[in-house]
Amino acid sequence: MMALPGGRHLDSMPLPGQRPHLMQVDSVQRWMEDLKLMTECECMCVLQAKPISLEEDAQGDLILAGGPSLRDPLQLLLKRGWVISTELRRIGQKLAQDRWARVHSMSVRLTCHARSMVSEYSAVSRSSSQEMGQIEKLLMEKCSELSAVTERCLQVENEHVLKSMKACVSETLSTLGQHFSQLLELALTREVQALVRKIDASDNIYTMESTTGNLFSLTQEGAPLCRIIAKEGGVVALFKVCRQDSFRCLYPQALRTLASICCVEEGVHQLEKVDGVLCLADILTDDSHSEATRAEAAAVVAQVTSPHLPFTQHLSSFLENMEEIVTALVKLCQEASSGEVFLLASAALANITFFDTMACEMLLQLNAIRVLLEACSDKRRVDTPYTRDQIVTILANMSVLEQCASDIIQENGVQLIMGMLSEKPRSGTPAEVAACERVQQKAAVTLARLSRDPDVAREAVRLSCMSRLIELCRSPSERNSSDAVLVACLAALRRLAGVCPEGLQDSDFRQLVQPRLVDSFLLCSNMEESFV
Repeated sequence: MMALPGGRHLDSMPLPGQRPHLMQVDSVQRWMEDLKLMTECECMCVLQAKPISLEEDAQGDLILAGGPSLRDPLQLLLKRGWVISTELRRIGQKLAQDRWARVHSMSVRLTCHARSMVSEYSAVSRSSSQEMGQIEKLLMEKCSELSAVTERCLQVENEHVLKSMKACVSETLSTLGQHFSQLLELALTREVQALVRKIDASDNIYTMESTTGNLFSLTQEGAPLCRIIAKEGGVVALFKVCRQDSFRCLYPQALRTLASICCVEEGVHQLEKVDGVLCLADILTDDSHSEATRAEAAAVVAQVTSPHLPFTQHLSSFLENMEEIVTALVKLCQEASSGEVFLLASAALANITFFDTMACEMLLQLNAIRVLLEACSDKRRVDTPYTRDQIVTILANMSVLEQCASDIIQENGVQLIMGMLSEKPRSGTPAEVAACERVQQKAAVTLARLSRDPDVAREAVRLSCMSRLIELCRSPSERNSSDAVLVACLAALRRLAGVCPEGLQDSDFRQLVQPRLVDSFLLCSNMEESFV
């Protein structure tokens, strides 16, 4: 759940998360499939424009599997929007390659899809607005213009004339894309408004469950839709749900949706306006709420305190409630019944340590180091590099405090940090490999900071930390060739060498400690798999 939603979009418009089933078929079958989505006049256009024989790249054409029976306006918009966005992108690619036959046939098909979207949406939606009608007219005019001009290009042989016409086609395509984006945004805004009104007006728990579920699905389509939801009052409506006892069973779903919306600035601003942080604090500190509810509240906290989002650093209301929230999150980490709950709570704590330095002092007073290090030996709570990434982030940020060193030694923390230097991915997926690199880097940073204390440094030397750091420096495969891990390990090694230089061989000292850091870095970053 730490992968909070980001946006997949083309020309700033949302695309569906679940792509329609794609097929590679011959031209006739492709035309027959398209018949399901078009009226008779459109079928004639497609019949005239599509070649019967396959072009060398025609097998890559995308078609929408399944019939046109889309009675949900939102799903219709998202699916049709994805198809049209894909066609626009591919027409641009073929235009750049001067593939005029393909540009024309795809332009005709684009016109058919656009007309189908307009007619189908009109059939299933509420009364259309004047503004939407105007944009629909502009869109279809540009579609016709694109089809006409690309047809003329097929008859032109003069390269200079064709070059000037290419600029005209490109401009028409760009304007068409803008009209399509405007129309799609207007239609989606209208549907979001209807969902928000339904949440505000309904007191039926089943209606509320269905509507909040639809809102959550929309947030998974990317940042543009999250912005629309925030602007149209989605955050306000969801916090209204979270303040009514009669809807307690819907709190987890509402909070999960809020966490997704708050990936955009508009969502965080709306949260601030409705005292959302206070509501989150109330939920986290109320033991009568289920663990699932408090875990989802922790996810919202993690999102709005993310150090990667610059607009989250100005939540004045968070500072007012920080002590209560931090206390509740530490308790949630201690009592977590699953790895997911622990991950959400620890991620929130990790982000808070970036958000304000006072949080580290609070964590020390709450014995958070003991809670976190004890959890490391509990496979039920901590069994992935993602979770260890959160733990070592907290330790790294807390290690700037002098008192932290004694607590680490008392809880056998140096040995656990040593183990994190050997973090290895299980699946080999890019996300897991990146998480392991972060764990190694932050473990080395934590060790370097804590080694200001001679007791920590001696304990690290006793546990052979220096040998592991040297291995990480000299063997690129041990650190997945990560430069960030290399720099952190060199810094930690130099700190330990200052306390216990006898733990190094002469060659290690000459190459890894004695030179400037940048020289050692260049040496190790260009080093083959060797210890000589």
